[in-house]
Amino acid sequence: MAHEIEMPEFVRAQEAGHLTVDVREPEEYTAGHVPGARLIPLGTLPQHTASLPKDQPIYVICASGHRSLAGADVLTRAGLEAHSVAGGTLGWMRAGNPVVTGDSPT
Repeated sequence: MAHEIEMPEFVRAQEAGHLTVDVREPEEYTAGHVPGARLIPLGTLPQHTASLPKDQPIYVICASGHRSLAGADVLTRAGLEAHSVAGGTLGWMRAGNPVVTGDSPT
Protein backbone atom coordinates (compact mmCIF):
# COMPACT_ATOMS: atom_id res chain seq x y z
CA MET A 1 0.00 0.00 0.00
CA ALA A 2 1.16 3.51 -0.80
CA HIS A 3 2.47 5.90 1.81
CA GLU A 4 0.49 9.10 2.43
CA ILE A 5 2.20 12.32 3.49
CA GLU A 6 0.82 15.50 4.99
CA MET A 7 1.10 18.94 3.41
CA PRO A 8 4.13 20.24 5.40
CA GLU A 9 6.23 17.27 4.24
CA PHE A 10 5.07 17.81 0.64
CA VAL A 11 5.98 21.50 0.81
CA ARG A 12 9.52 20.49 1.87
CA ALA A 13 9.67 17.98 -1.02
CA GLN A 14 8.60 20.70 -3.45
CA GLU A 15 11.25 23.05 -2.11
CA ALA A 16 13.84 20.28 -2.59
CA GLY A 17 12.79 19.89 -6.24
CA HIS A 18 11.33 16.38 -6.09
CA LEU A 19 9.06 15.17 -8.89
CA THR A 20 5.32 15.68 -8.46
CA VAL A 21 2.92 13.71 -10.65
CA ASP A 22 -0.62 15.09 -10.95
CA VAL A 23 -3.04 12.22 -11.71
CA ARG A 24 -6.11 14.37 -12.38
CA GLU A 25 -7.73 14.82 -15.78
CA PRO A 26 -6.30 17.42 -18.20
CA GLU A 27 -9.16 19.90 -17.62
CA GLU A 28 -8.55 19.83 -13.87
CA TYR A 29 -4.80 20.24 -14.33
CA THR A 30 -5.23 23.19 -16.70
CA ALA A 31 -7.54 24.95 -14.22
CA GLY A 32 -4.80 24.97 -11.58
CA HIS A 33 -1.92 22.75 -10.50
CA VAL A 34 1.12 22.70 -8.24
CA PRO A 35 4.05 24.45 -9.96
CA GLY A 36 6.28 21.90 -11.67
CA ALA A 37 3.76 19.04 -11.42
CA ARG A 38 3.80 16.66 -14.37
CA LEU A 39 0.37 15.62 -15.67
CA ILE A 40 -0.17 11.87 -16.02
CA PRO A 41 -3.90 11.05 -15.68
CA LEU A 42 -4.55 8.10 -13.38
CA GLY A 43 -5.97 5.95 -16.19
CA THR A 44 -2.72 6.22 -18.17
CA LEU A 45 -0.28 5.98 -15.26
CA PRO A 46 0.60 2.28 -15.74
CA GLN A 47 1.90 3.04 -19.25
CA HIS A 48 4.25 5.74 -17.89
CA THR A 49 5.99 3.95 -15.02
CA ALA A 50 9.08 3.11 -17.10
CA SER A 51 9.67 6.82 -17.83
CA LEU A 52 9.67 7.84 -14.16
CA PRO A 53 12.83 8.02 -12.03
CA LYS A 54 13.65 5.00 -9.90
CA ASP A 55 16.31 6.79 -7.85
CA GLN A 56 14.18 9.45 -6.15
CA PRO A 57 10.80 9.74 -4.43
CA ILE A 58 7.77 10.67 -6.50
CA TYR A 59 4.95 12.68 -4.96
CA VAL A 60 1.50 11.93 -6.39
CA ILE A 61 -1.25 14.54 -6.14
CA CYS A 62 -4.86 14.88 -7.28
CA ALA A 63 -7.71 17.18 -6.22
CA SER A 64 -8.26 15.94 -2.67
CA GLY A 65 -6.10 12.87 -2.05
CA HIS A 66 -8.22 9.92 -3.19
CA ARG A 67 -6.94 9.35 -6.75
CA SER A 68 -3.40 10.09 -5.62
CA LEU A 69 -3.54 7.12 -3.22
CA ALA A 70 -4.48 4.86 -6.13
CA GLY A 71 -1.77 6.43 -8.29
CA ALA A 72 0.90 6.06 -5.63
CA ASP A 73 -0.13 2.41 -5.24
CA VAL A 74 0.35 1.86 -9.00
CA LEU A 75 3.85 3.36 -8.81
CA THR A 76 4.76 1.45 -5.64
CA ARG A 77 3.74 -1.85 -7.27
CA ALA A 78 5.98 -0.89 -10.23
CA GLY A 79 8.95 -0.66 -7.84
CA LEU A 80 9.05 3.12 -7.46
CA GLU A 81 9.13 5.12 -4.24
CA ALA A 82 5.80 6.95 -4.32
CA HIS A 83 3.96 9.07 -1.77
CA SER A 84 0.36 10.29 -1.96
CA VAL A 85 -0.21 13.90 -0.93
CA ALA A 86 -3.02 14.08 1.65
CA GLY A 87 -5.45 16.90 0.89
CA GLY A 88 -4.35 17.14 -2.73
CA THR A 89 -4.28 20.32 -4.76
CA LEU A 90 -7.17 21.75 -2.74
CA GLY A 91 -5.14 21.33 0.45
CA TRP A 92 -2.13 22.88 -1.28
CA MET A 93 -4.19 25.96 -2.17
CA ARG A 94 -5.87 26.12 1.27
CA ALA A 95 -2.39 26.27 2.80
CA GLY A 96 -1.74 29.43 0.77
CA ASN A 97 0.58 27.89 -1.80
CA PRO A 98 0.57 29.06 -5.44
CA VAL A 99 -0.93 27.23 -8.39
CA VAL A 100 -0.18 27.50 -12.09
CA THR A 101 -2.86 27.48 -14.79
CA GLY A 102 -2.49 26.19 -18.33
CA ASP A 103 -1.21 22.93 -19.72
CA SER A 104 2.50 23.24 -18.95
CA PRO A 105 4.09 22.28 -15.60
CA THR A 106 5.27 25.84 -14.88
